[in-house]
Amino acid sequence: MSPRLLVIGDGKMGRAVAQLAAARGLTVVGVYGPADMAQPIAPGIADVAIEFTQPDAAAANVRAALTAGLPIVCGTTGWDAELATVRGEVPSTTGALLHAHNFSLGVFLFRQLVEQAARLRRGTAFDAHLVETHHTAKLDAPSGTARMLAEAATAASGDALPVSSVRVGSVPGTHTLILDAPFEQIRLTHDARDRRVFADGAVAVAEWLVGRRGNFTFDDYVADLTRSS
Repeated sequence: MSPRLLVIGDGKMGRAVAQLAAARGLTVVGVYGPADMAQPIAPGIADVAIEFTQPDAAAANVRAALTAGLPIVCGTTGWDAELATVRGEVPSTTGALLHAHNFSLGVFLFRQLVEQAARLRRGTAFDAHLVETHHTAKLDAPSGTARMLAEAATAASGDALPVSSVRVGSVPGTHTLILDAPFEQIRLTHDARDRRVFADGAVAVAEWLVGRRGNFTFDDYVADLTRSS
């Protein structure tokens, strides 16, 4: 029997998740907007939930799913200050939480390249800078993905990686690591061509999360995926 999915968030990402989930064979039991979330989520309504909303609503939405015993995949960024607290509450529930700044396997691979580049540039003349570009409706700057990449680079090299944010047009998401020396330059870029890459990744993660309890990361999902292949 296909998993039953509750989508929390009726914006562009929520609608993309619902469409792709149905195409993958999941049963979408509802796409909830703010008015729907004003009421408690009925226990047993779904097997898993996916949340893409706004930073000021994410914590309450995740808690509502956990209270209903639902595993939930959350892709909302910009609420890191509350995230640690919510993660601490997960073990006392029968649900699960997997929060990620990005659900793209390409970004997962790109992070490995950024870490390696940061490590290799130590002791060289190369200066480093990360530039992230998103659509004008993107609220958090730097993006959650940019912060994740910068943290990975900093941990690898010991030097803080500066980040610049650009908000323009309808760009789904572009992240570029620039390594610049006096006579040459290296650019490593990940381009998301369509926001559906994030929605499709979230649906795949949600299928994986069904039946699990506790806190998880996208790295846990990828590790399990690669072990199974």
